[in-house]
Amino acid sequence: MRLVLLALLAYLLYRVLRSFFGPSQKIMKSDTDGVIDEMVQDPICKTYIPLRDAQRRVIDGREQYFCSVQCADRFEKQRGH
Repeated sequence: MRLVLLALLAYLLYRVLRSFFGPSQKIMKSDTDGVIDEMVQDPICKTYIPLRDAQRRVIDGREQYFCSVQCADRFEKQRGH
């Protein structure tokens, strides 16, 4: 019985110390209503980039997202625009 109580006290002490000295794992919310960021894929190089950092072009009435101006230009050249 003493061993169980000692183990329980040790665990509680561990949790208290960890909460004070452990790494902070808080996730900061952005201004976008709790969504941190959406990832989009560049159709040329297949790289995923955050939507807020993507180069945007409207091609054939559809918005496309690219990792760079070079990929956007290459996409338009391949499409014949």
